[in-house]
Amino acid sequence: MVYEGAVYRPPSEARSFILQVTIGCARNECTFCTMYKDKKFRIRKMDEIISDIQDVYFQTGDNIRRIFLADGDALIIPTDQLLQILKVLRQTFPSAERITSYGAPGDVLGKTKDELRLLKEAGLDMVYMGLESGSDEVLRRVKKAASADEIVEAGQRLKSAGIRTSVTLISGLGGRELFREHAIESASAISRMKPDYVGFLTLMIEEGAPMLKDLREGRIELLTPDEVVDEMELFLSNVDSEGSVFRANHASNYMLLKGNLNEDIPMMIQQIHGIREQGRFRKERWRAL
Repeated sequence: MVYEGAVYRPPSEARSFILQVTIGCARNECTFCTMYKDKKFRIRKMDEIISDIQDVYFQTGDNIRRIFLADGDALIIPTDQLLQILKVLRQTFPSAERITSYGAPGDVLGKTKDELRLLKEAGLDMVYMGLESGSDEVLRRVKKAASADEIVEAGQRLKSAGIRTSVTLISGLGGRELFREHAIESASAISRMKPDYVGFLTLMIEEGAPMLKDLREGRIELLTPDEVVDEMELFLSNVDSEGSVFRANHASNYMLLKGNLNEDIPMMIQQIHGIREQGRFRKERWRAL
């Protein structure tokens, strides 16, 4: 099996068979992101993909439980080719519990509703999608290449096709200037999407991220841990997404929260109050992406 470049995958796919069906990210312009910057985007050839599937089968047999289609946007692959990949995976690993992938909003919207239903029937169980922010101004500044309405529509299309959705947001992405708008509009977007899973990271700007220039030149001010807590409370106070599993337990977060929307919102807000009062934030040196 061949894998080109660094491996990027959601935390929940740590024990999955990572099958690289594309190299890099087709857009790769988000200013906060350093992933895939060293890769030139391309869709891998079908014979290479099938060869990797066969190699893993020879090593493991039918003992694969989870499969993740890497890299950044597997859904950009033409539907007939993606259906072929899913068919081979299901035939080779019939005991696999699920197949998942990242999904850029534009790629989801590039599929018809019938195509998405076919992908679900062929075995695509869940798509991880970055909302990042529900604020169009924040999305514009970070060059997300999609509006909040487009991302919401993409999430709704996936759900209507029966494909589960896991949506990610980034605390602090609007900086100090837009933190209220970022929190409230993100809550509105999630309320409209009602994804199966909602996850929060907290903004960390690494070397190589285009946003680092904005930080150094004063165009964005990072939130303090206290302000991140305020932003999170504002989000939870405005979101309405009954049944969504909520997690803010990524290594980048200053605080750890988990529960189910909406029933656990009062409990999580109470936890936030305790974290704020006692200053129980994760130390900066322990944070990581």
